Amino acid sequence: MLFGEIPEKIGFFSGLKVVDLGGNILSGNIPNSITNMTKLEFLTLASNQLSGEIPKRLGLMKSLKWIYLGYNNFSGEIPNSIGDLINLQHLDLVYNNLTGEIPLSLGNLTNLEHLFLYFNKLTGPIPITFFDVRKLVSLDLSDNFLSGEIPELFFQLQNLEILHLFSNNFSGKIPNALSFLPHLQILQLWSNRLSGEIPKDLGKYNNLTILDFSTNNLTGKIPENLCSSSRLFKLILFSNSLTGEIPKSLSLCKSLQRVRLQKNELSGELSPEFTSLPAVYFLDFSDNKFSGRIDDRTWDMPQLQMLNLAKNEFFGELPDSFGSNSLENLDLSGNRFSGGIPEKFGEFSDIMEMKLSGNELSGKIPDQLSYCKKLVSLDLSHNRLAGEIPTSFASMPVLGQLDLSVNELTGKIPSNLGEVESLVQVNISYNNFHGRLPSTGAFLAINSSAVIGNNELCGAVLPPCDDGAKNRSSTHWFVLASLLSLVTIFSVAVFVAVFVRQRKRIPFDSKRVVESEDGAWELQFLNSSVSKWMTVKDIVSSVREENLSYKRRRFFAKEIAPAATKNWTEWTRLYCEINHPNVVKMLAVCRSEKAAILVHEYIQGKNLSEAIRRLSWRNRIKTALGIAKALKYLHCCFSPSIIVGEISGQKIMVDEKNEAHLRLSLHGMNHCSDNKCFDSSSAYVAPETKGSKVLTEKSDIYGFGIVLIELVTGKSAGGDAELGMHESIVEWARYCYSDCHVEMWIDDNIIKDDNQGVIDYNQNQVVETMNLALQCTAGDPAARPCAVDLVNNLESIVRSSSCVFSGFKLLFS
Repeated sequence: MLFGEIPEKIGFFSGLKVVDLGGNILSGNIPNSITNMTKLEFLTLASNQLSGEIPKRLGLMKSLKWIYLGYNNFSGEIPNSIGDLINLQHLDLVYNNLTGEIPLSLGNLTNLEHLFLYFNKLTGPIPITFFDVRKLVSLDLSDNFLSGEIPELFFQLQNLEILHLFSNNFSGKIPNALSFLPHLQILQLWSNRLSGEIPKDLGKYNNLTILDFSTNNLTGKIPENLCSSSRLFKLILFSNSLTGEIPKSLSLCKSLQRVRLQKNELSGELSPEFTSLPAVYFLDFSDNKFSGRIDDRTWDMPQLQMLNLAKNEFFGELPDSFGSNSLENLDLSGNRFSGGIPEKFGEFSDIMEMKLSGNELSGKIPDQLSYCKKLVSLDLSHNRLAGEIPTSFASMPVLGQLDLSVNELTGKIPSNLGEVESLVQVNISYNNFHGRLPSTGAFLAINSSAVIGNNELCGAVLPPCDDGAKNRSSTHWFVLASLLSLVTIFSVAVFVAVFVRQRKRIPFDSKRVVESEDGAWELQFLNSSVSKWMTVKDIVSSVREENLSYKRRRFFAKEIAPAATKNWTEWTRLYCEINHPNVVKMLAVCRSEKAAILVHEYIQGKNLSEAIRRLSWRNRIKTALGIAKALKYLHCCFSPSIIVGEISGQKIMVDEKNEAHLRLSLHGMNHCSDNKCFDSSSAYVAPETKGSKVLTEKSDIYGFGIVLIELVTGKSAGGDAELGMHESIVEWARYCYSDCHVEMWIDDNIIKDDNQGVIDYNQNQVVETMNLALQCTAGDPAARPCAVDLVNNLESIVRSSSCVFSGFKLLFS
């Protein structure tokens, strides 16, 4: 690993043809003497800490074929003299701080095949001279401040295969010229200010595989020819103003895998052919004007994992099946579906989230829904459902949120529903329930708004139940008055969980204030069973003595900095609701004026930083997928989403079965007023978070990307001397991925044989995983995939060892 400045005397090596100093920690400027190396053909200084301007006399190096100066801190303008390098084939200046306009002189580079200028601060239009560079294969100008219209002169670039112009300020129409580029495969123009219609011939003469025009101002219809290549697998057009029906040709496009058309004004019915596409795994048509029935055709989509048809005008009954055994998310809310909920919905063995709210569904809730053992969130609200709540719901192991509000349900609330430990949020308001509310579990501290509108329901936060025993009436009111007095005196929460199990039994209160030798501690249990044996003394002692055991019960206690009361209350309320197999359960929290302590369940195993060396490739992917599923749950199943804040190997526990468990901390708050809620020097914290102190879903994705790099390479983001300063693992990984063979950066422990002499890894899978890691660590948060994409892509990597697309900037919008 080289450090320091590049010596001025490097110019004495005038006969060299190759200089590769990439992936080091070199600093300072590029010495002007380098221009004396007139025979140099390949210059690579990427992934260092070089700064200053690019030498203006670089054009003297007439033999150069390859320039790779990306991932540094170069500033100033791109030198005009680069246009004198007529032999140049590859120019890469990405991830710098270059400003000004793109020089007109680049039009002289008639042998240039690959031009990458993304993630700089370039301004102005695309220069007209650009289109004299007829050999261009890849052009990426994304993530700049370029403006103006996209010229029709693109017609002259007949060899172009990849065009990335997203995240700029381009306006005007999409040029028709793009329709006549025969080799064009990847076209991404998202997040600009483009308007008008999509060219009607787009795709007809192209070889399109990926098309993303999302987040623009496009109008008109979706063109008929987008899938003429029969290779289009990713179609992203959301957040525009597109109208009309889905073209019939798209309904026959069997290569499609990911389709996102939400937030447009599309209309018409879904054709029977579209609902039989064999490769689609992600389908989002929400927030449009689609109509018609969806139960009058055969659904045969064997790969479908996510289906969102919410906020449309569909009607009729629900289909029994969607032709997939892999469905994880189903959102049909906000339509006019009627009839009953099909019993066969209970066969969705992988379903995690089901939203059927805001329809006209009637009949009973089928018992068979309880067969969905992975279901975390079930929303059946705002329908016309009748009958009782199935008692079998108590057997659902991970059910966390249940919304049955605004229906016509009757009967008593099943008492065993209050015994479901995973259930943390229930809404049964505005039904016709009667009898006593359960006094356990999620009903223990239920908000009155979640039970209002049931006139014959009583107990807990509702009026007391009349048991018909006059001789006990006065005692009952005395106990109730006493409890209400305690709530007023201590004022420990907006709603306090109180109930009477028996007349002589002391009511359980989830929050307590306890005096100890260290002062007053506020202790709040997030699990009622823990309150029977855990005390403040146990918790404080375990932190001091690093002892995880008490009366043969094990837990993990972690001391953190104290938080403001407002943030603390909101944070604990959110974490009470968390229940996922890949998230470590939090048992209790306590705090004083000087400190706060989080108490988690004890996981038998090691953290990922300790366990990584012994993990096979198969188990590393298993670990990554487990954490991705945890993020998907935290980001998608809560509103607002729960942010982890800093994802690192230290916070990921790997148990004896090699299952991953994410341990949460105080970083779950969306905003921090100081640096105490995360370590701003940590390599796992996203660059934008270090400056703004604002935590987002995308900052979580960045940390996950760092963990992925560690899983693939075996390197440590914060402690490996080979990587130099903090965050350089990303630059190092990008350099290796672009310029080095996979065996140069893959962890040696992955390559080693197992005991039977079998190599347990697939090189394509390793490369695809690194590709995903680099997308996760993109400098622009908008360019990073979301948690749903992480799960889908990792599952795809596990299922398939398909060929990898060249380049690592294929984005999952």
